[in-house]
Amino acid sequence: MARTFEKRRIGQTDLEISTLGLGCASLAGIFSAVPADQARATVSHALDAGLTYVDTAPQYGLGRSEHLVGDVMRTRREAAVLSTKVGRLLRPVSPDSQDKGAWVDPLPFDQVYDYSYDGVMRSFEDSLQRLGVHRVDILYVHDIGAATHGVEANKPLWAQLASGGYRALRELRDSGVIGAIGLGVNEWQVLMDAMALGDWDVFLLAGRYTLLEQTALAPFMTTAAARGSSVVVGGPFNSGILVGGTTFNYARAPEDIVARVKAIEAVCRQFDVPLPAAALQFPLTHPVVCNVLPGPRSPAELDGILDWWNIDIPVELWTSLAARGLLAPGTPIPGGTA
Repeated sequence: MARTFEKRRIGQTDLEISTLGLGCASLAGIFSAVPADQARATVSHALDAGLTYVDTAPQYGLGRSEHLVGDVMRTRREAAVLSTKVGRLLRPVSPDSQDKGAWVDPLPFDQVYDYSYDGVMRSFEDSLQRLGVHRVDILYVHDIGAATHGVEANKPLWAQLASGGYRALRELRDSGVIGAIGLGVNEWQVLMDAMALGDWDVFLLAGRYTLLEQTALAPFMTTAAARGSSVVVGGPFNSGILVGGTTFNYARAPEDIVARVKAIEAVCRQFDVPLPAAALQFPLTHPVVCNVLPGPRSPAELDGILDWWNIDIPVELWTSLAARGLLAPGTPIPGGTA
């Protein structure tokens, strides 16, 4: 039976989503393989459980994620708000010469960055074809910024977005073809540049507003709130360190990060709350956050996430973290701020 989840509105749009969503990067087989049937089963299980937000992208498995998500969403399109991303076009290539990156068994394509007007329109149409659906609800500009491209290489790509790509997104939204536009990135700084460029409904920010790190708190999240934009928090476990792993930002965690996690975990233990449960629920204490987006690889992993989601966390846990200096000053927590 489907659970009942709180729903929050995306920016000032008519879209509402459950506060827990399904990120579909891992399902495409990053670092290790995920069988196609398992991936499809995970999407179905999420919808059955009552999650009403599903996010994918052309990059994930170089088209593989969109195909697998589409296999489920085609027959259940009204079950969830669906987002994908623009900024990469996929070009056919021999698997022998393909740049697979970290993807295991991706589809036979290489990615070409293109944030121009025509590139955004082509990417959107290609995604509809791969998904096999007639519409998506949200389009994010994917991985633009210095963190992905470097300072110099990002300049011409940003010029593409500023001179045409943003206009394409506005046209799609203003004509009602899609419901919301935003950016999906791993750095908050480029989102400040985006807000100077124009108006956006929602930002998918991975790893920068978590139980471990609140670097996005100001000026980004305060500005987003003032502008009426929402934030989807991706990477709530900081790539593994908050679920018992050893990686932070997809690399081995440095000693200072490990020490901080141990200190946070000690507080969680004091209140008999599993660390992953606190990590999963923490971002939603900020009113601008509309959704937390983990990426389970199987129905069983999703069930584990749902178990963490359903744990009641006492207010005193958050205030204890704040008192020990383990939350950034100004972090919203129930009953006040850190």
